[in-house]
Amino acid sequence: MSMNFNELMMKVPKHSIFKMEGYLVWCGTITKDDDGVYYLFFSRWPKEQGHYAWVTHSEVAYAVSDNPLGPFEYKGVVLSGSGGDNWDATTIHNPTVIKVDGKYYMYYMGTKGKGTFEGKPSMNDLNWWEYRNNQRVGVAVAEHPAGPWTRFDKPCIDVTPGSFDQLATNNPTAAQGSDGKIYLVYKAIGDGPKPRGGNVICGVAIADNPLGPFVKQPEPIMVNPEEGWSVEDPFIWYQGDRFYALVKDFQGYFTKRGKHTVALFEAKDGINWVSSEYSFAFDKEFMWEDGTIQKLDALERPQLFIEDGIPKVLCCAAAIEEDKFRENSFNVQIPLSKEVHRSTDNR
Repeated sequence: MSMNFNELMMKVPKHSIFKMEGYLVWCGTITKDDDGVYYLFFSRWPKEQGHYAWVTHSEVAYAVSDNPLGPFEYKGVVLSGSGGDNWDATTIHNPTVIKVDGKYYMYYMGTKGKGTFEGKPSMNDLNWWEYRNNQRVGVAVAEHPAGPWTRFDKPCIDVTPGSFDQLATNNPTAAQGSDGKIYLVYKAIGDGPKPRGGNVICGVAIADNPLGPFVKQPEPIMVNPEEGWSVEDPFIWYQGDRFYALVKDFQGYFTKRGKHTVALFEAKDGINWVSSEYSFAFDKEFMWEDGTIQKLDALERPQLFIEDGIPKVLCCAAAIEEDKFRENSFNVQIPLSKEVHRSTDNR
């Protein structure tokens, strides 16, 4: 029986969103400690700076709850820009956390820039693109989700000259396969006319250890043959006998449901990814417990909380349909049906 992810999504309790006064929030990822406390890690930046300050002002904070659906209580910041001329000097974004052999590993995007802005950071400002094009993927490790988190002086996924990730790397996601290896999928930006650069695609790298070193595979994955901007915001996990991935489909090429919908992919080996039989995962909406539909301008950066090998909660960054400038973004925790464990086959 093939996985139909859309059918797994359940109604959302009113308390299953997380927002912060004075901040925009994005990129929710949940883990649990040995005492049964749930930790929501998320990106945040000052609301007064506007949505596009995610690439210039973001840091990673956390909140806790006794339930993965929340409500979550804010506790503090765990990673912010490291300063100086470090590779992650100014900005930390895109957190995703996995637990391996009793330790917690946070993969994230770090970047740096020296440009300043008159008013809110904007894609119309060349200084903004400096921060965007300096993005790299890093990893931090902790004995406990509350920290302290130890990070490193070099990214774990840097750019490769002459390759499809020549300009920038970000949007990391990682999972441990049945072979014990760590498979890391990331968004890559290729060379092209500046400042925007070239194609936006995904790549995969493999390591024996969560800290690396990671060995990149030579070819990009999840390629749209019609458009250079294919997918972003990947989240991968291993279930049954294969890897699965949720990704934002820029053009709707894979989902056939319109731009910026989310597609489901799968791979037996973590390298050769194909669109799943039920390729449409979800659109830009969810249903509240009272049955009303929440229309959204964005429902992206999908991540799953997985317990005992079963996905239990879908976390997404969201902005309501009327909020085109995403000035009130929040994270939503969407419960998943318990039937998810029956959704693999033997193809």
